[in-house]
Amino acid sequence: MSASNLHGAAADHDSAGEPVDDARESMDRMYRLQRHFYDLTRKYYLFGRDGLIERLGAAPGEAVLEIGCGTARNLVKMARRYPQARFYGLDASDEMLKTATVKVARAGLAGRIPLAQAFAQTFTPEIFTRTQPFDRIVFSYTLSIIPGPLDALDNALDQLKPGGSLHVVDFGDARGLPEGFRGLLAWWLDKFHVAHRPEVGDWFAYRAAEGRGRLETRTIGGRYAEFFTLVKA
Repeated sequence: MSASNLHGAAADHDSAGEPVDDARESMDRMYRLQRHFYDLTRKYYLFGRDGLIERLGAAPGEAVLEIGCGTARNLVKMARRYPQARFYGLDASDEMLKTATVKVARAGLAGRIPLAQAFAQTFTPEIFTRTQPFDRIVFSYTLSIIPGPLDALDNALDQLKPGGSLHVVDFGDARGLPEGFRGLLAWWLDKFHVAHRPEVGDWFAYRAAEGRGRLETRTIGGRYAEFFTLVKA
């Protein structure tokens, strides 16, 4: 599949959604109340997040960005797991960042985890007053909800240094699970405007095939969740 076809597929998928320019307002509406109980509910179905953190392998001094950091649940865990790395959090929702700011401060990590409002499709390191690209960028259950997921991946790859790595965990196609469960899962996720994005896997395969990086993939739970790691060439 060509790069243009990849982005065409994503555009078709997102045609019923809101433009990226409206994402900030949309996310704020969605999370104004949800942010207060988000972590309590998501732990029951956002599987694989801790597995990604354990496999991240952030080295001392490395700069790690989480895109769509939400409440900073993952950032706090990563900062504690890799205390000598530097972590940054970006989210489109000002409402989520309010909760993230409180959570980071309560963890005693306010000085170690800068947070910023920006879009995945257009951010640059300068938003954190950085002049260098990131060593690692993480998407944890983010690409299944944001508009323009392939644009977000393209931009993330551009903001990585050579040899840096892009890490994703998100919903898979669940085809290894019973059909009734798959239907129930799709119904539930639709309530949160979330869906499996098959074009994300196509994007990773295409970028690896064109020599942009070395790809590793795996799934868990009957393909309930899928992982992608691309080490940039």
